[in-house]
Amino acid sequence: MSTPDPVIAAYSADARALAEQYESLAPSAVHASALSIMPPSGDGRLALDVGAGTGRDAAWLAGLGYEVVAVEPAEGMRRVAAEIHADVPVRWIDDALPSLDRLHALALSFDLVMASAVWQHVAPADRPRALRKLATAMKPGALLVLTLRSGPAPSDRPMHPTSVGEVEGLARSLGLEVVRVGETGDERRRPDVRWTTMCLRMPDDGTGALPLVRGIALSDGKSSTYKLALLRAVARAAEYSPAAATPAPDGRDAVELPLGLVALNWLRLYLPLVRAGIPQAPGNVGTERLGFAKEGFRSLLESGVAPTELRIGASFAGATADALASAIGRTVTTIAEMPANFTRYANSDERVFKATRGRGRGSGATLDIDGLRTFGLLEVPGHLWRAMSRFGAWIDPMLIAEWARISRGYADRLGLAIAPGAAEAALVWVEPVRSTAIGRLAASRLLAEGREIRCVWTERRLSASTIDLDHCLPWSAWPCGDLWNLMPSASRVNRHEKRGKLPSAAALARARPLIERWWSEAYLNDSALRDRFVREAAAALPLAADASPAACYAALDWRRLRLRQDQQVPEWAPI
Repeated sequence: MSTPDPVIAAYSADARALAEQYESLAPSAVHASALSIMPPSGDGRLALDVGAGTGRDAAWLAGLGYEVVAVEPAEGMRRVAAEIHADVPVRWIDDALPSLDRLHALALSFDLVMASAVWQHVAPADRPRALRKLATAMKPGALLVLTLRSGPAPSDRPMHPTSVGEVEGLARSLGLEVVRVGETGDERRRPDVRWTTMCLRMPDDGTGALPLVRGIALSDGKSSTYKLALLRAVARAAEYSPAAATPAPDGRDAVELPLGLVALNWLRLYLPLVRAGIPQAPGNVGTERLGFAKEGFRSLLESGVAPTELRIGASFAGATADALASAIGRTVTTIAEMPANFTRYANSDERVFKATRGRGRGSGATLDIDGLRTFGLLEVPGHLWRAMSRFGAWIDPMLIAEWARISRGYADRLGLAIAPGAAEAALVWVEPVRSTAIGRLAASRLLAEGREIRCVWTERRLSASTIDLDHCLPWSAWPCGDLWNLMPSASRVNRHEKRGKLPSAAALARARPLIERWWSEAYLNDSALRDRFVREAAAALPLAADASPAACYAALDWRRLRLRQDQQVPEWAPI
């Protein structure tokens, strides 16, 4: 615990008296809210008790069949524990949060981690580091049981306020899932003391991909933020451009991403950071030590191009197009020579990512998959790609938190003052503005031509005053404003009935004729919009070959199913 020495000394001096209080309480009652979701014991399952006190919980866990490691910084507590639980096989370590240096030197990982009545002694400034240390001790699928105390503190043992919201925020930044929160009164019947038990789980995709991501992000050596940028650039492609990935040849479990797309995402990540003057390498304030930040990138900085403009389907002209093509080419070289080359599996020389550079015939004028593919390919292991696709909501906050931490460290070395939250703000992947303007323009054009437009969900004929452009796959679940996702709907249906819900399979099937008709008349038959529609659909939907209405519908149906499975978005079906 991040406890000042006087507090540790107080616990040590009062150990025998405190032992009578602690040992009188049944651990099964204290931790009742966590019992049903604790991982099974036996078969060498490891449990860690941090701030173990007199060993009450550690002994209980050992009795359940876990192999137990107990961490306690107060010497008096450890001495009393040795007397009370002399026959219990618990391994004791003199160590403390927030660093847990001795524990981590053992390189152990645990199925269950408990920190009972500890968090209130961790200073708020130390809590991000403390939870990070606990998280790095967890196996995939492991459970962390954290108890928070509220109420007045004893005079000799100062305590800091605790809150569920604070822990939830820290958990998200580390990729931990909050699976249960329970509040109880005090087992010693103190009326002004209450306890909250929080159960946090390290997601497990069953493949080892999440530990690989965490290892690269939290443990791998870094001389810049490049490895984090590569992970985020690939993760963003998995989230927003999944159809850009193609299976690796020869049946290997891997996918190939256009290197130009990875570079495009990379540029989108770095533009706000460099503009904000947040260092990305030791001794770096601007662009002088960033290998990709040459003429093209500097021109993009000066042009005022917004990061949200760097997306599939966008078009540029003149000097901006030339600058973008140059920046993508230089970034591809940097990725291939630096992070892709030096990101290796643990205890191995094998590269995680394999980059093959192309000639880069694509231009910055029109951003499409084919053009971005000419810059080369990045091979991503299949299990890692699937984890990034399914667990992006946990992976991205963890990467942001670590990236911000490293950037602040560089700034400290340079004597730069970065405003609180500035690094995190610059690292946010800003979603495109929620806009249906282009779809509305297409609808206005059709209505002006005397064409009929019907609500795809109710088949009701729509007028200029009753039409809405609905996000078929809801924006709240997947912020996608691509043309294929904008469909005519009655205002009442869009704003009240379907709002935030995913159309059921049956609802989508019933709407198919009107969806395909809308796509054809509004977009594919319009020379100004056809290419954009095709580019956006090719990046986001699993299209096999063409972008015909029938092919797009089939791909949309698969994308709907994946969103339903990955995020459990509630479904809607018209009555």
